Amino acid sequence: MSNIIDDILSSLKKSKIFRNRELLLPDYVPDELPHREDQIRRLVEILSPIIRVEKPNNIFIYGLTGTGKTAVTKFVLKKLYEKINNSFIYIYINTRQTDTPYRILADMLETLGVRVPFTGISTAELYKRFLKKVSELKPIIVIVLDEIDALVKKHGDDILYRLTRANYDIGKSKVSLIGITNDVKFIEFLDPRVKSSLSEEEVVFPPYNAEELEDILRKRAQLAFYESAISDEVLKLCSALAARDHGDARRALDLLRVAGEIAEREGSEKVSVEHVNKARVEIERDRVFEVVSTLPFHSKLVLLAIVIGFREKKRSLTTGEVYEIYVKLTKKVGVESVTQRRVSDIINELDMLGIITAKVVNRGRYGKTKEVNLAVNEDTIIKAITEKDNKIAGLWGR
Repeated sequence: MSNIIDDILSSLKKSKIFRNRELLLPDYVPDELPHREDQIRRLVEILSPIIRVEKPNNIFIYGLTGTGKTAVTKFVLKKLYEKINNSFIYIYINTRQTDTPYRILADMLETLGVRVPFTGISTAELYKRFLKKVSELKPIIVIVLDEIDALVKKHGDDILYRLTRANYDIGKSKVSLIGITNDVKFIEFLDPRVKSSLSEEEVVFPPYNAEELEDILRKRAQLAFYESAISDEVLKLCSALAARDHGDARRALDLLRVAGEIAEREGSEKVSVEHVNKARVEIERDRVFEVVSTLPFHSKLVLLAIVIGFREKKRSLTTGEVYEIYVKLTKKVGVESVTQRRVSDIINELDMLGIITAKVVNRGRYGKTKEVNLAVNEDTIIKAITEKDNKIAGLWGR
């Protein structure tokens, strides 16, 4: 068995694909961010009061996935900190990973040098300690809350309300918030007091087009790959596929990286179009599994209802048909069903995620209806729905 491990490791050591694979990972922030000059300039202008040790306005940043929101924000704050590090402290928190108000406050305190026990203190007490520490500090505190829609969907906007009120509670203007989200409609659902405060300044990140994506990939590929391992054909294909998916630079980089990894595993010396196509299948499978497995309980039931409906009817489903199957499933697991209006909203959310397609069609004298179709592999959906939820797992195979 050890021979297998030795063979794999020795083959990887001889790889002629990657010069530095880490430069293609999602959390890498390059020294150059092409085609985001306007957004960088706008952020610097908004944050410029920091130079005078004055609190800048709160900022709300939104745009689709992979449009450079997080990278630009980190880039600007890092560069500003290098130039004027005595004027401010910045804290970055991804609220999808640090997903409770307690952990957000705890992480902020720990960044400011205050030790916090893992449990045993109320959120209100943590907030008091945070205010006390901030009032003792001279610099401005800039707090970045990435993917704030994930936090609010799980726990409401109370923590956002507290943080937007922090300056009133300490009697000084020291705390500035930057909220980042992929959901352009998210801010409409916030408490009006939070909404008006958080969106003092707004920065929109448009999708990249195919030419811009190709330029980004080429610059990154020059650093990440050996020159002989990558071709223009591969870069053009990765950028074209990502441009089709709403100009997602993260997807383009993932495609390029995974294609390189597949080529490396196969012992190839060059990344080919075939490797890119294999990478697309692999990424799609992983993305669907991740998205579906983290859906709320009733969203999973609605999705399962769609899969079951397809297997029974062998055609597109109407919203009404999906709802009928969904209600039967809720009765089987002993939970109360949500309204048909809410199921229609869930269908729209699944459509936005790209798991299904839902389009309104005109049926003449029968009026308009919404036709629902699956957009991804059925088996991947079932595996993701049932793997971590015993209640739903018992419904499959009914």
